[in-house]
Amino acid sequence: MAAPLALSIGDPAGVGPELAAAAWALRETEYLPPFFVVGSAQVVEQAARARGIAVPVCAVASPDEVADCYAEALPVLDLGDLAYAPGAPDDDGARLALRALETATGLVRSGAASALVTGPIAKSRLARVGFNHPGQTEFVAQACGITAENAVMMLAGPSLRVVPITVHVALRHVPDLLSAELIRSRAAIAAAALARDFGVASPRLAVAGLNPHAGEDGRMGSEDIAIVAPAVALLREAGIDAFGPLPPDTMFHAEARAGYDVAICMYHDQALIPMKALDFDLGVNVTLGLPIVRTSPDHGTAFGIAGTGAARVGPTIAALRMAGECASRRMSA
Repeated sequence: MAAPLALSIGDPAGVGPELAAAAWALRETEYLPPFFVVGSAQVVEQAARARGIAVPVCAVASPDEVADCYAEALPVLDLGDLAYAPGAPDDDGARLALRALETATGLVRSGAASALVTGPIAKSRLARVGFNHPGQTEFVAQACGITAENAVMMLAGPSLRVVPITVHVALRHVPDLLSAELIRSRAAIAAAALARDFGVASPRLAVAGLNPHAGEDGRMGSEDIAIVAPAVALLREAGIDAFGPLPPDTMFHAEARAGYDVAICMYHDQALIPMKALDFDLGVNVTLGLPIVRTSPDHGTAFGIAGTGAARVGPTIAALRMAGECASRRMSA
């Protein structure tokens, strides 16, 4: 039997705890693989009550106990009691979020859990309690012995997969950060992950240009000629079915999407705007290039609606389902 998935609770004042409970309540109709929450049983119990759903909670000491109670209750690897205060983040909650992330990552690395799903955190709060990483992706990469440069973010949904080459940087810095080698490296990691974890035997990579109309032969910037096109050539030399640079404004309609398996984009919004327009409620953040499977719902803590029942459970369900599918493919490889 496959080990269960580990779902870190995220910030306990955010929507993570209630969405974990809501996902468990829908486990049968959504065909979810067995999972357990790493965090606080008290918080999850109270969050479910605030959402108005009847979700019994079972505190477990290890993932080995998950199978014994999963059918009847949501297993929680309990790291200690904490008062549930939706929408009111504090340092105690940040410490719980950090400990949950560390514990869940360790369990997946050891093989006790089959994949890691991370709940949403507040980076500024974590920084107050000693978290010195830009985000959870960088933390998990370092814990796995992978440099941040080789941990690649992919956003995936039913309609589209996208990989931004640069992520959380100001737009004016993007041209200086891009290089043919950076594009080649991250695109190659994406191609390998699609084959290994997503069952795409021969991935097709559509590479977006940086500039409008992919630069229009240099009239709107030279980067597409000098940087993007050489990167595509390097990928093709390596046997990867990559093509571009393509005009970004014509890449994302239905007919164009049918021609590729992932869009390689040059910056954050070039990737995430079409992704969220098409798959807003079903987008999953997947970290590629790791020795473990890691996914995350594609949304934040949403402190403003935590505890109101308004948060949609779709992204959490999608992240759990995708983590289970990827882990299963790795096991059968």
